[in-house]
Amino acid sequence: MSLSRAVRLGAHQSIAGGLTKAVDRAVETGCECLQIFTRNINQWKVSPLDPAAAAAFREAVKEAKLDPVVAHDSYLINPASAETALRKQSIDGLVTELERADALGIRWVVAHPGAAGDQPVSRAVARAADGIAQALTRTKRLAAGILIETTAGQGTCLGATFEEIGTMLERIDAKPGLASRVGVCLDTCHVFAAGYPLAPKAALDETIRAFDRLIGLERLVVIHANDSKRECGSRVDRHEAIGEGKIGREAFQLIVNHPKLKKIPMILETPKEGPDGKPTPATDRHNLELLRKLAGQA
Repeated sequence: MSLSRAVRLGAHQSIAGGLTKAVDRAVETGCECLQIFTRNINQWKVSPLDPAAAAAFREAVKEAKLDPVVAHDSYLINPASAETALRKQSIDGLVTELERADALGIRWVVAHPGAAGDQPVSRAVARAADGIAQALTRTKRLAAGILIETTAGQGTCLGATFEEIGTMLERIDAKPGLASRVGVCLDTCHVFAAGYPLAPKAALDETIRAFDRLIGLERLVVIHANDSKRECGSRVDRHEAIGEGKIGREAFQLIVNHPKLKKIPMILETPKEGPDGKPTPATDRHNLELLRKLAGQA
């Protein structure tokens, strides 16, 4: 299989020690694409980006030939919130995420659509879509956009059904000039936990057809490749190493070779701990090598 036709594979990498360290880690583990947090995701306060550090990151990405590079937003952000203050803070947070991504030359920010809390789901879906639309409108001069991530539906999290995400996209698309800056990130663990089977082939085909019918495959920009510690339909978000969870090797072999998915970059968010419980580059290397083997690239 030629490299031009091979699925591009990568992993989320830490920016600990500096933004370019994430690029170093990506190269060390054999990534062709990359996901990062651009900030501390556990607090609202954000330190300004150093222009020199941003320039160094852009140059490092170019030299490493990583493509695409995406950012993931803070888990604190909830544009669907019924609490006025939290929702405003969340929309402001999305604006900050987009501004930082744009400064780093990153085209997309992966974002969870939020949680409904005590609201009716239909109202929360509308609030999530409108909040994302507000953030995109406030950053209309930027190239960076938002990828709404599929979720497992744990608790009151939105985005566990393709219908909910499709409704969000329709509402955002209705705002002038926003459609080209919003897409979707499909997480294999999340959709599986939400109840969408990924094997055997007939089941995967039906899941992909449902996605295409309700969202549109043209909106799918990135796949998070994660196995699941829990069974299909559990609605529990727990990632596992490729082939070691309830999704299994058969499904991932089908996914990486499916003709409708092979052009979509796949990024790991699998556990990085080794046998001693400490993070090690070997875990990413192992998972990437396995996916390449399943895809017939190794």
